[in-house]
Amino acid sequence: MQSEKQYIDLYGECRDMLRKHSCEVMNAVRDEAFENFKRLGFPTKKVERYKYTDIPSLFEPDYGLNINRLEIPVDPYKAFKCDVPNLSTSLYFVVNDSFYDKALPKKELPEGVIVDSLARIAAEKPELISRYYAKIAKTEEDGITALNTMLAQDGLLIYVPKGTVVDRAIQVINILRSDVDLMVNRRVLIIVEDRAEIKLLFCDHAADDRRFLATQVIEAYVGENAGLDLYCLEETHAKNVRVSNVFISQQANSRVNHNVITLHNGTTRNRTDLAFEGEGAECNLAGCVIADKDQHVDNNTLIDHKVGHCTSNELYKYVLDENAVGAFAGKVLVRHGAQHTTSQETNQNLCTTKTARMFTQPMLEIYADDVKCAHGSTVGQLNDAALFYMQQRGISKKEAKLLLEFAFINEVIDHIKLEPLRDRLHYLVEKRFRGELNKCEGCKLCK
Repeated sequence: MQSEKQYIDLYGECRDMLRKHSCEVMNAVRDEAFENFKRLGFPTKKVERYKYTDIPSLFEPDYGLNINRLEIPVDPYKAFKCDVPNLSTSLYFVVNDSFYDKALPKKELPEGVIVDSLARIAAEKPELISRYYAKIAKTEEDGITALNTMLAQDGLLIYVPKGTVVDRAIQVINILRSDVDLMVNRRVLIIVEDRAEIKLLFCDHAADDRRFLATQVIEAYVGENAGLDLYCLEETHAKNVRVSNVFISQQANSRVNHNVITLHNGTTRNRTDLAFEGEGAECNLAGCVIADKDQHVDNNTLIDHKVGHCTSNELYKYVLDENAVGAFAGKVLVRHGAQHTTSQETNQNLCTTKTARMFTQPMLEIYADDVKCAHGSTVGQLNDAALFYMQQRGISKKEAKLLLEFAFINEVIDHIKLEPLRDRLHYLVEKRFRGELNKCEGCKLCK
């Protein structure tokens, strides 16, 4: 297909340039990723995990790429307006797909903790990065992961050594900035060693009224008795396409909380693959989507219980208005021998108009007999009786509708353990339901 051909031709023409502006660790897997992309191509709707999003059409337009790594002028503090009051984070910026080293927090990180350019640290400590890079994000299994791996030249590294607890949350602002339509290929490597803990907040914003296509691959390794809280918030605009793949590996007795929140977007496709590698681990996956107009949001998850005595909880909620399309497909796989597994998967959705569409597919695949697993899904409309009851007590129909939507989505937000972020999201969600966020673009949403 034409959509694959342009990227195959691009790689053939620009391979040396891609390698020149990257590092040996990333270059070592680049050619293999290219060969896998040529073999796999873009996943079509015939591929089970991609059946709700037309991936090839998203990559057909001719986007620019900054392969020469030209510096794009940006003042991140002007581009980024969505502060979270009282969160007290260590604030870092990624501009398009490059770590921005001209604006770093003044407060020092605990000894040994690294938040920096992936390519730069890979050049300094290749033995550390090569141990983890592209190990769980397998290019032979997925065309999007292969494309990102063959084109990514830099990224973000977050490293927490053994026994280190990072008390202050790390906030990373991903800013899309360009004077032309642009494709970016963002790479993130998170390493949380044994008995270490960290809280991360990633915020996606678009600073310009351009068409952006962002591919993202996040690899997160969580060691024994370690903890990772990873919150991802998207507030871009209707011209933005985001295709994100998150891969998480958990060792024994580790804990992961991963929340994905889509407040404003164009087309979004999020994939999360989480694997339990050691017993006694626990994960909590949550997501909420608010979409209207012609927005499209597709969340696809896989929780792989490879070993026993692990617990997984999953909750995704959507509120869809106008012509918005939502999709959720979540699979919990319990392998042979993974006894004493506990898993709960829930997807609940509201379609507030007759033209909104929701596709939902919760799945359980169980090969062990001593487990406690359940899953469920609902798609419905606002309760007419509740609306009538509230109107009888002097609340306008519009306000009653807003209050019911707000109460519905809040269950997901309440899972967020950072109280200032939770409070801020309550405020942003209310603004979103009132339509105030639709009038602005990108990070100007929350002035």
